Amino acid sequence: MKTLGASNNFLAIDSHYSRLDSSAVAIVSAPYEHTVSYGGGAGKGPKAIIDASAYVEFYDDEFNRELCFDIGIATMKPIAFGKAVHEKALAIIEKQVSALLDKGKFVVTLGGEHTISTAPIKAHFKKYPKMSVLHFDAHSDLRDQYEGTPYSHACFMSRVCEFMKPSNITQVGIRAQCKEEAEFIKKKGVNTFYASAIRRNVHGKNWQKSVVSTLSKDVYVTFDVDYFDPAIMPSTGTPEPDGFMYAETLDVFRELIASGRRIIGFDIVELAPEKKVHHPDLTTARLLYKMLNYAFAKK
Repeated sequence: MKTLGASNNFLAIDSHYSRLDSSAVAIVSAPYEHTVSYGGGAGKGPKAIIDASAYVEFYDDEFNRELCFDIGIATMKPIAFGKAVHEKALAIIEKQVSALLDKGKFVVTLGGEHTISTAPIKAHFKKYPKMSVLHFDAHSDLRDQYEGTPYSHACFMSRVCEFMKPSNITQVGIRAQCKEEAEFIKKKGVNTFYASAIRRNVHGKNWQKSVVSTLSKDVYVTFDVDYFDPAIMPSTGTPEPDGFMYAETLDVFRELIASGRRIIGFDIVELAPEKKVHHPDLTTARLLYKMLNYAFAKK
């Protein structure tokens, strides 16, 4: 497995801090886009995130550290899918993530459409069978099939439910779904925090604490950027109104760490960069680095 150099790796850091053998973190780029149903461009997301990361500051005032120099972050060369789609594409991703987990790396996977998340989730589940999945999204992605395929971005969480208990999944920010998905949630016991319920204070003012209370000790995070409000995240294929802001989202991670739980890995998907709108790319790159700071927070 080959890594990217300082001129085009995450944060544009020197090779001394981005070698795979000495880095605690490995970033996998999975620029897969095959089942777009509205706006396209998610396949360009990983590169846009990495390019924008060159403008993210190394220092984090909340943790008083420059994490990248403390732990090392290796950026893998993007996966080349060729003609592989559906199960074959997912198998390629899972193989690379599993290999990195076997090396003891903390793995971050960048998409691409949300379909790709099934692969890193499965790889982590094999290593952490008691883990929870914390799913940030505007959509529940629990359709059994969509537009003729069970491997659509709108179905990825249904595929996850085939190998782990739905009750170990917590969804946050959901505000667009079909009746089939709503019924699945009720029947199978998926912990779903709807955007409207959060806004109506159904879960109280500290809704973040309610979210975290549903999670096990080991938490894998899958983050679709359309969870954010289109005001701060217009660059995504299926934006939905009444989304969330950056600061209130970080409070979920703060509650998670304060509770003694830990982030064991994560993916970020569905950024569809636009040439003349740069702030969503930078927001996503900064989110990635901030999530790493929480994952490696000193006890």
